[in-house]
Amino acid sequence: MQRTRSTPFQQHGLSMIGFLFVAIVLVAVAVLAMKLVPAYVEFFSVKKILATMAQEPDFRSKSNAELRNDFTKRANVGYVSVVKPEDLSIDRRGGIPVVSANYEFRSKLVGNVSLVVDFSASSDPSAAPAQIE
Repeated sequence: MQRTRSTPFQQHGLSMIGFLFVAIVLVAVAVLAMKLVPAYVEFFSVKKILATMAQEPDFRSKSNAELRNDFTKRANVGYVSVVKPEDLSIDRRGGIPVVSANYEFRSKLVGNVSLVVDFSASSDPSAAPAQIE
């Protein structure tokens, strides 16, 4: 029986081309994360603003202009810049206003390639997200 010995000259590890490939993939993932994380942070801020607005005792009696003004004040404090008061959709179902925001976040990646994410938030927790076409 003959044993094969590993020679001391056998190389292990990553080649230069392999290292560059892994580095490019990691950089691409990092760039996507840097573009997506602020969009989702802002989306969760919009959801929180709409949810807290719906919990106010005088929410039912406010007019559409008052609701938009209230959202504007809260959005300024929460650093929300994508959703404007004009983007809000206010629907009164059975005397209860349902404030919703359907919007898209668009960010440039490289050259003419952009990242587009559609968001839908509502003051009604049971509302299904709207389909954006």
